[in-house]
Amino acid sequence: MVICAFLWQRQSRETYDRGNGATILLFNRERHTVVLTCQFRFPAFVNGHDGMLIEAAAGLLDDASPEERIRAGVEEETGYRIQHVEKVFEAFMSPGLVTEKLFFFIADYDTESRVGEGGGLKDDGEDIEVLELPLSKALQLIQEGVIVDRKTIMLLQHVALRLSR
Repeated sequence: MVICAFLWQRQSRETYDRGNGATILLFNRERHTVVLTCQFRFPAFVNGHDGMLIEAAAGLLDDASPEERIRAGVEEETGYRIQHVEKVFEAFMSPGLVTEKLFFFIADYDTESRVGEGGGLKDDGEDIEVLELPLSKALQLIQEGVIVDRKTIMLLQHVALRLSR
């Protein structure tokens, strides 16, 4: 089934290849809470933001499968060890310039899932704060312009849509 078609043209375009990544939203179904991170992002700072972004845990695949990488990444960043991850979709994040495709996951968590402090890998210069928020508060922070990270907005909206069904 062809949904859209195009004509081939010869063009010159700049493309940035940074590799593919994975992201995950931890959601507690009983308490309707989510685990997010907060860290400084220099590109956001350069673009006029204070640079402190609230985000879903994420990372580049680095030659691992999306499922393997996100399990390791979420533990590094948040301190939660997740057994079962559910892939919900994959998406190109900025296809006009960047080759990166993100694999989006959600996973349940509870207090027993927390095995460490999180905070990222100090050797990589990471200084990540772990946040646990009610889903309703996270959605409000999108409306208030506090949560401005695309992958995080997409995952929060996905969970909210699931709950509304």
